[in-house]
Order: sequence, then structure tokens, then C-alpha cells
Amino acid sequence: MFHFRCLAMLDFTERVVIVTGGTQGIGRGIALRFLDLGAHVVVCGRNAPSEPVTSTGREAMFVAADVRDVDAIDRVVTATVERFGRLDVLVNNAGGSPFADAATASPRFTASIITLNLVAPMLFAQRANAQMQKQPEGGVIVNVASVSGTRPSPGTAAYGAAKAGLLNATQTLAVEWAPKVRVNAITAGIIRTEKAHLHYGDEEGVAAVAATVPLGRLGEPADVADACVFLASPMARYVSGASLAVHGGGERPAFLAAAKAHRG
Repeated sequence: MFHFRCLAMLDFTERVVIVTGGTQGIGRGIALRFLDLGAHVVVCGRNAPSEPVTSTGREAMFVAADVRDVDAIDRVVTATVERFGRLDVLVNNAGGSPFADAATASPRFTASIITLNLVAPMLFAQRANAQMQKQPEGGVIVNVASVSGTRPSPGTAAYGAAKAGLLNATQTLAVEWAPKVRVNAITAGIIRTEKAHLHYGDEEGVAAVAATVPLGRLGEPADVADACVFLASPMARYVSGASLAVHGGGERPAFLAAAKAHRG
């Protein structure tokens, strides 16, 4: 009985989900998982995907949008509601940052990174909330944050600061928009995507980084996707203003390796 009840709670048939940055990487993995569970999925990005986002014979609807543009955000939400009549889940996934030394990063670069990783998800959440508040069932917002927002982030200072802000915003919005809308975050660790080589080099580099994670591997987009599904489902019906760490146990403290080498 319990097994069937859990399955029912993870059934998103006829539910409507927007995944920002849902055409590649983590976002694509999230979109695919919701498609698997029966949801109508809308993905947005600056460029159309090279291959449609499809799973189980179903395809996500694509809307071209730069999430840093509030008019583009409005177009995505409007197109979603016009097509499906409602909006049940928003996954604020779009984000990221190239490496940049904080001592030499330009003001324009810093502002752009903070806009993409903090301002944009807050504005998208605002627009989604306006629709969700009209619905008897309300809705759910999941913000994809990062461990970079919870510890030093050398080389990506603006990104880490923005993600820290997103975690705080998650708590605040959960209070302001309750009880109709639940707002939660995922604190993602090191996730392996098609761009992993840009950060970690070749396979040996990836393996070396994975060895620093207690669970012994990098995360996969599916790991983040499953966490999103949980937070968006009735199984998390009393979870709001929370951050779920999806990081494989975090990172082993550097002092342990230093102490071991000294003892050896």
C-alpha cells in the first residue's frame, strides 16, 4: 500500500513545469525526469536545442528566452499558461559562470553574473508566483543553488555570492508566498555535464576531483533531477524554505590530507 501511495505522489500527469536552462546539462536532465513522470514541460534558453528535449515519446515545449530579460521571462510564463492553462512548478536552473579572478573582474562582468544567478531567478519566481497564487492548488518553486554559495568560491566570487543570495531569497520567498506556494532550493555539488572538461580537464582530472567527494563520484544531472521531483511532489508537502544538499557528502577537508601526508 505504501509503495503505491509513493508512486501516486510522484505522478505529475497533467502538471505543468517550467525548467529554465532546460535544453542542456542539469536543466535537460531535470526536464527529462519530469517528462518521464507525465508532466507537460516547458524549457527555455537563449538558443534552441540541437536536439529536442524528448522522453517517453513526449517532447518539451521550447520558448526562446534570455532569463536576464524580464520581458522574456513574461513571454515564457504567458506562453506556458496560454498553452496549458496553468503553471504548477518552476525550476530556476539557468545559471553559471566562467572563471574570473576577483581582483581583475570588470564591473560589467560581475553585474552580469549576479543578474544571471540571482536577479533572474528572483524575477522568474515573482512572475511564476503571480500565476500560482491564482490557482486553488498553488504551486512549487525550486531554485537550483550551489555549494559555491555556502563556502569560499575562488575564481567564481560573483557566482558564489549570487548563489548565497539565492539561498537566502529562497527562505524569504517561502515566508512571503505561503501558504499557496512552497519555495525550496537545491544546493548542488560538483555535477558532471557535457561541459565538465572545461572545469576539470581530461578524464584523469575528473577522476581526481571525484576522489575528493565522499561518495566517490561526481554527481549526475539525474541526481539533481530526482531531488527536484521530490521537492515538487506532495511527498515534500511540509517542506518550504529549505535547502536540500545534493553534493555526495560534500568535500573532504583539506587538513585531513595534509595531516595524513605529515604522519606518513
